[in-house]
Amino acid sequence: MSITTQAALLDAARAILPDVIDVRRRLHRIPEIGNDLPRTQALVADELRALGLEPILGTAVTSVVAVIRGGRRGPTVLLRGDMDALALTEDSGIPFASETPGRMHACGHDTHVAMLLGAARLLMERRADLAGNVLLMFQPGEENYHGARFMLDEGLLDAAGDRPVGAFALHISTSYPAGELHYRPGALLAANDRFIVTIKGRGGHGSAPHRALDPIAIAAEVVIALQLMVTRRVDVFDPAVVNVSRITAGTAYNIIPEVAVLEGTTRAVSYEQQAGQGGARQHGAAADVVLEPGYPVTMCDPAFTELARQEAAAVVGEAAVQLMPAPIMGAEDFSYVLQQVPGAMFFLGARPAHEDPETAPSNHSNKVVFEEEPMAAGVATYVAVALRALAENAAG
Repeated sequence: MSITTQAALLDAARAILPDVIDVRRRLHRIPEIGNDLPRTQALVADELRALGLEPILGTAVTSVVAVIRGGRRGPTVLLRGDMDALALTEDSGIPFASETPGRMHACGHDTHVAMLLGAARLLMERRADLAGNVLLMFQPGEENYHGARFMLDEGLLDAAGDRPVGAFALHISTSYPAGELHYRPGALLAANDRFIVTIKGRGGHGSAPHRALDPIAIAAEVVIALQLMVTRRVDVFDPAVVNVSRITAGTAYNIIPEVAVLEGTTRAVSYEQQAGQGGARQHGAAADVVLEPGYPVTMCDPAFTELARQEAAAVVGEAAVQLMPAPIMGAEDFSYVLQQVPGAMFFLGARPAHEDPETAPSNHSNKVVFEEEPMAAGVATYVAVALRALAENAAG
């Protein structure tokens, strides 16, 4: 694709930006959580029908899939936008804030959906020239509900008739200046697992600890031992995080309880580290350990990442496309898709210009505000990456 064409894509995306913003704001007002998003699903389905597409609604979860079939035969490329919100009461001060207390689009998934719908509109306008198909994936349940996995189980990758040759997603973020795109080949985001350690001691009176077996004291040792495990047993160049986030024990100040429960998360950015994170058993406590698998490592295919980098740079300029120096220890269920399809995820900066980078509310804050103008760059990048991936694979 020529730079002239990519510049034209950005102009086209800017022309429809008011409509993209309108969709985003309508979604922002009606946040829904988890895998059950009926109002969001209905809005997305209606928007797709207005474009002349036939939405395919999920049965296990409230997903939406649509296929843009090009005018010429060719491969399929997948574009993804997640739809779910978070359990937060919004305090952003914006006029289109959430209308539901306790729910908020604090991670920007409303912008992802709006950008993908905008990309679908531009792709439909170029449908006759498409050499292949674009598979649109609107998924619920990214926030720890495994929505992408349910969609894969329902046959997502076969919806266009042939499996995608590439997959691409954008994630908005206030960690970066508005309009910048940040990328990383290989490990982009960590795997996240949850652990629950139940330490069973022997209860007693606080005045006679020698007659009891204090599970709280043991729990304190386990917390320290877990941190030592990370610093002494994990390669510093292959990062991992073990964090105890909740300890539950006791009923009164003078009673030694019988049980203490520790809960936390492990994060790793390689499959080798992820497999080695179940080490809580190794610390000598009398404990039951439950490890609940979370999302896998989000691995971006190097070749596809470079393809997307080139297209992003042609859309927004080389200076605005930045290599991330290290993986992020957060997790993403787009990782499930990338286990089966070569692809990439890029971060789209949307930090308001007046915000201090050190203190700006971040994703998952109930005060976060995303600049909306960068969504035009997101729309154009979605389209440019899809067109380039189709053209290259059709030629191959």
